[in-house]
Amino acid sequence: MTKLSDTPFIHETAKVTQSALGRYTEVGAHCHVAYSSMGDYSYCAGGTQIAYTSVGKFANIAANVRIYASMHPMERASLHHFTYRSAQYFEGEEDDQTFFEWRAGNDITIGHDTWIGHGAVIMPGIRIGNGAIIGSNAVVTRDVADFAIAVGVPARTIRQRFSDDVASRLDALKWWDWSHAQLHAALPDFRALGIEAFLEKYAG
Repeated sequence: MTKLSDTPFIHETAKVTQSALGRYTEVGAHCHVAYSSMGDYSYCAGGTQIAYTSVGKFANIAANVRIYASMHPMERASLHHFTYRSAQYFEGEEDDQTFFEWRAGNDITIGHDTWIGHGAVIMPGIRIGNGAIIGSNAVVTRDVADFAIAVGVPARTIRQRFSDDVASRLDALKWWDWSHAQLHAALPDFRALGIEAFLEKYAG
């Protein structure tokens, strides 16, 4: 078992490019993370690809997830790489930086304490709210609200995890901003208390 710490853990087969990783983060085997950030305690499991994404704290990202499925230039005569990765194909040509700037401008936001199920695909420009759950193999083409559960192709919200009142109180509590020591002290309550009892103790 990997012992996590303030120093991010990056598996030897993973690749992280121009990205920022928080404390207690983990990038699993064969994952690729590029032009992104991962907040404290977040992890991604084997084979996941993340690009142009801001991932909050405590995100649980399962295996073989694709966050930012790269878009091709559908309005052009050709969809192919040669029109924007041109330096790979033609002597003296440069890549089309405007196209890559467009990609970067369609970034994704993943909230705190989210769960992205195995094989899910999150399309460019999407926001996944705090506490949301995305079902396995879902394809997310529109925003998902805080504490919502979304499944299917294309993904649709099937229900909310909590009532509006509970969700509002939990979001206001912002336990994901607690110190490591506070989290440790509250661990028995995270394990044993139901959501109402937990909020009663910590949110009043």
